[in-house]
Amino acid sequence: MFLVAAGLLAVSVPLFAHHGNAAFDTGNKVTVKGTVTEWYWANPHCFLKFDVKDDKGGVVHWVAETSNPADMVNRGWTKGSLKAGEEITVTMQVVKSGDPIGRVQEIVLSSGRILSTQLPSEPKVADTVAKP
Repeated sequence: MFLVAAGLLAVSVPLFAHHGNAAFDTGNKVTVKGTVTEWYWANPHCFLKFDVKDDKGGVVHWVAETSNPADMVNRGWTKGSLKAGEEITVTMQVVKSGDPIGRVQEIVLSSGRILSTQLPSEPKVADTVAKP
C-alpha cells in the first residue's frame, strides 16, 4: 500500500508544478498589439502565436497560453475565434525571464469584440483593485 501511495504522489507532483505561477509575473500585466500567426486549439492548453513589431522595426514572435478547450468554450471562445493575419490587442501576464511568452488575460479583436479568459460571472482583475 505504501508503494502505491508513493507512486501516486510521485505522479501528482509534476501536475502541480505544471499549473504553477512561478514563471509568470502575476502582479504585472502587459498589453501589446500584434498579428495572429497561429491559434492552436488543443489539450492541455490552447496556444496563441502572434507577431508584434518592436521599436527598431523588427518583429517579436510571441507565444501565449490559455486554458484547455473545454474551459475556453465556457468563456465564449471557439476553435475559430482567432485567425492567422488578424490584428489583435493582447493583455497577458508575461514570464519573469523577459522572454516573449505569456498567459492570456484578454484579447480585443479588430472588430472590438473582447475575448476574456475569465468566466462571465468572475469579476475582472481590474474591477477588484481598490480605488483610492
